[in-house]
Amino acid sequence: MRTFAIAALVVGALTLSACSKNRLDNEYGAGALGGDFVAGSPSDPKSPAYFQQTIGDRVLFAVDQSSLSAEGIELLTKQAAWLMENTAYTAVIEGHADEQGTREYNLALGARRASAVQNFLIERGVAPNRLQTVSYGKERPLEICSEESCYAKNRRAVTVLAAGSLVS
Repeated sequence: MRTFAIAALVVGALTLSACSKNRLDNEYGAGALGGDFVAGSPSDPKSPAYFQQTIGDRVLFAVDQSSLSAEGIELLTKQAAWLMENTAYTAVIEGHADEQGTREYNLALGARRASAVQNFLIERGVAPNRLQTVSYGKERPLEICSEESCYAKNRRAVTVLAAGSLVS
């Protein structure tokens, strides 16, 4: 009889402990007690690493274009939702171009690309004071070669997150 009572107590304690963990995880987020992710890791849905790797931080553009593609709109919709849920973050949107064309042309094109992303995010509810743009034109390529595969990766706008307010 005594063995049965001890077993019942152990099962009861384990059951309560599982309920307590679930309640705390729901109240403070999964992993609050060492659950499914480490805070700040790519598996933490509130982290910049998650934003970059799971949501996606860059939108690609066609040659000489600053209009958003269907893929870009889908990605930016997810970015906007993440930014709306994580209001402690601000973002600088970097506009980039491939190496073709003059420096001045590519700086202007990068600015138009960054503005297109910024305007989309604002239209989806992100506060304008949380977003800033900068154009790098062709000055910061991801790939350096004279082939379309490289050019395509360089025609982009990248949303770079920061904690806190933006400096004007």
